[in-house]
Amino acid sequence: MTSNLQVFAVAGLSAAAVGLIGLGLFTWVARRSVSLAAIVATATTVAAFTAAVVASAKAMFLSQHDFGVALIVCVSAGLVSLAVGLVLGRQVRRLQTESAERAAALERERLVEASRRDLVAWVSHDLRTPLAGLRAMAEALEDGVADDPPRYYRQMSLQVDRLSALVDDLFELSRIQSGALALSLERLSLADLVSDALADADPLARSLSVRLTGRAEGTLAVAGDERELHRALGNLVVNAIRHTPAGGVVEVVARDAGDRLLLSVTDGCGGIPAADLPHVFDVAWRGTASRTPARDGRDAGAGLGLAIVRGIVEAHHGTVAVRNVDGGCTFEVRLPPLPAATAIRST
Repeated sequence: MTSNLQVFAVAGLSAAAVGLIGLGLFTWVARRSVSLAAIVATATTVAAFTAAVVASAKAMFLSQHDFGVALIVCVSAGLVSLAVGLVLGRQVRRLQTESAERAAALERERLVEASRRDLVAWVSHDLRTPLAGLRAMAEALEDGVADDPPRYYRQMSLQVDRLSALVDDLFELSRIQSGALALSLERLSLADLVSDALADADPLARSLSVRLTGRAEGTLAVAGDERELHRALGNLVVNAIRHTPAGGVVEVVARDAGDRLLLSVTDGCGGIPAADLPHVFDVAWRGTASRTPARDGRDAGAGLGLAIVRGIVEAHHGTVAVRNVDGGCTFEVRLPPLPAATAIRST
């Protein structure tokens, strides 16, 4: 073997040996910290090159002085290379993070825009239907061809109420999405919240022949806006009643769930397909055929009321989710508990 080939082999084997050690260390570190793994990768590259140079210098039988000079050069260049590699690696990670954040922001904008288009389409449909009915009834009354004017007036009043409720929901959702939802926090009892929600929804439940039950297990207190939390729970209860068949049961329960307080509303809607569960709280979710349709003509746009629930709950640093149970589904609101004697500041 010529001297050049011998130096080539020594340098390659030395670099390969250090590289294998670095690879093993990188694999072990990568499971624990990405940042440390990046440092190990840079250091391994520099160490492999330095080992190759030092081994080659030894193989060439340099004088002690020349070998010392080569060693000093390798150490100096290695340290500088390591520093440059770490700086460049940090810049690459920063660029990757910024790129990922931009991609996530664009995806959020795309989803918001799609949701906005769906909402506009749904609102246009749900406004057009009652407005057409109001116009037809008004023309019938104006032309004197209405066979039962009092009934027409009652129907017109109901349609106006529907439109008013829809506008209120849109205004509330607009405040939530724009960040303009200001909370007036106070100490609230979940037992009182459940009791009030049951009292408000009882007439609807009776008219649809649904049995409405509820209970609170223990003394449960949260820091919340009474009006907003009452609206959120009311939306869930009314939604459950409307999609539960006659003779069915809707149950509302408040209890301690460890690090969170749990408000659950269980209905008899027949369940929601698994593919739809992640989208139940989207603004334009309209329900599915397998779910028991609302029996008061308000099945369309179910996502609007549920989107408001999610916005209110998240504004209270809580979470809301839905899961299927036997014969129906359970909506679960989890809120942080309020320790006794805790001072409350409004936001």
